[in-house]
Parts: sequence; C-alpha cells; structure tokens
Amino acid sequence: MKFTKMQGIGNDYIYVNCFEEKVEHPEDVARRISDRHFGVGSDGLVLICPDPEADFRMRMFNADGSESEMCGNAARCVGKYVFDRGLTKKTEVSLMTGAGIKILKINAEKRKTLSVRVDMGEPEIQGLGEKVTAKDREFVFTRVSTGNPHAVIFVDEVDSFDVEDYGRVIERAPLFPNRTNTEFAEVLAGDRIRMRVWERGAGETMACGTGACATLVAAAANGLTDRRAFLNLNGGTLRIEWDEKTNHVFQEGPAEFVFDGEWPV
Repeated sequence: MKFTKMQGIGNDYIYVNCFEEKVEHPEDVARRISDRHFGVGSDGLVLICPDPEADFRMRMFNADGSESEMCGNAARCVGKYVFDRGLTKKTEVSLMTGAGIKILKINAEKRKTLSVRVDMGEPEIQGLGEKVTAKDREFVFTRVSTGNPHAVIFVDEVDSFDVEDYGRVIERAPLFPNRTNTEFAEVLAGDRIRMRVWERGAGETMACGTGACATLVAAAANGLTDRRAFLNLNGGTLRIEWDEKTNHVFQEGPAEFVFDGEWPV
C-alpha cells in the first residue's frame, strides 16, 4: 500500500489515495501504521476516496483504530494533496466527511498549495457552564460540536497544565458516552488564544483543527474573545473566524508533505 505522510501544524496523518489503492480493514491498518515505535508513526490514517455527492471523500481513523467524523487539519492536507498531486485543478473543492460536506478553498501559487481555508459549517453549542469532575478537580466546560464532540475548558497557564492527566479521564467521563475531545485553553487577548488538546483516541496531539474552531466558538460565546482570533497550538497557529452573518466557522492554515512510502498490508 502506497501512502503519503502529511502534517498540518504538527497534526500528522498517513494519507492513502483510494483512487489507486484499496485498504481493507482500515481500523487495523490505522492501529499498526500509526504506532510510533513499530509503524510509520502518526495521529491516524486518512483515506482519500471518490464520492458520488462531492469532489472527494475523506475517511479518518484515529491511532487507536476508531473512526472520527471530521478533522480540520486533515481536511486541509487533503486539499493540498488533491491539488498538488493533480487529482483536481479546482481551487474550491467539496469534501464529504462524516460530518457532511465541507468546502475547501485552496490558496495556491504555480500549482503549489500555500494554505487551505476550510468552511467548517455551523457549530453547535450544546451546553454552557456544564461541570465535569476529573480526579481531584471539578472543571466548568462549554460543550461544542464542530462535526465531532468537544469539551472546552479555560484554564490559567495552560503551558504548565497537566493535559494528559486530566484529558485522559475527561475523555471517558460518563457525561460523554461516545468519548470527547478536550481543549484546555488560555485567553491571551481578544484576538489570541493559546490551546492544547487531548484528542479522543489519540491523546495529546500537536494540533486539532475542529478543536481550535470549538475553542474560538466557546470563547466568543462566553464573552472572552472576539469572533475572529489566532489560535496558538503546540504545532503552530490557525486563523479561526466565526462569521456572524452565516454562523459558519472558517479555519485557515498550512498543510505540508512529509514523505511518501509503502506499507506491507
């Protein structure tokens, strides 16, 4: 199986072109190929597939083999892949995901993608001021869906916060029967947020696009920031906007090729 490793501000996945390759048992492949000691090493597996209703379809599997609905960083990488590798000449591409069709706008120069802007659609604020207990602490969080579930928690000094210790427990709290992604965020200014993320099925990752969108929505909904901000994640910065007219959330950022390879399936 031929694959390409890509990353969006450090959120790295293995991408397979399913116009040319067939992947059987992708859950198992995701677990094995994602292992950072015995596999290639990644946050998961992404399949780029044909779709009858959109230009392309994205299926994504976490490092533990579970399938997720949507990933903003992966969507940007898919946009770069299909454009730079010549699967499309369009700079506006429709992408079917487990959370519906997303529109990718590709900013390119000389047939090379510089950045990708993703219309993430309308966020769903499912709860403000909810509480969850993890180990020795009670946290107030905002529950937001941006295609997949997020619990956004605002903390002081997020860089020294024990994301692994608390994120692992919150992910599987009884409040979240399907598990949750958890964002720990610190508001730096009205247009800047520092965020770390514990991703469902992957642990702490360098970045999470849907989580950055959920965090901006939570911050704005709680009156902590404007509706447009830079999100500083471990792997880099995303520009997030929650448009007041359309109620859609947009995220823009880079996507990069790492290397091509072949995996014995």
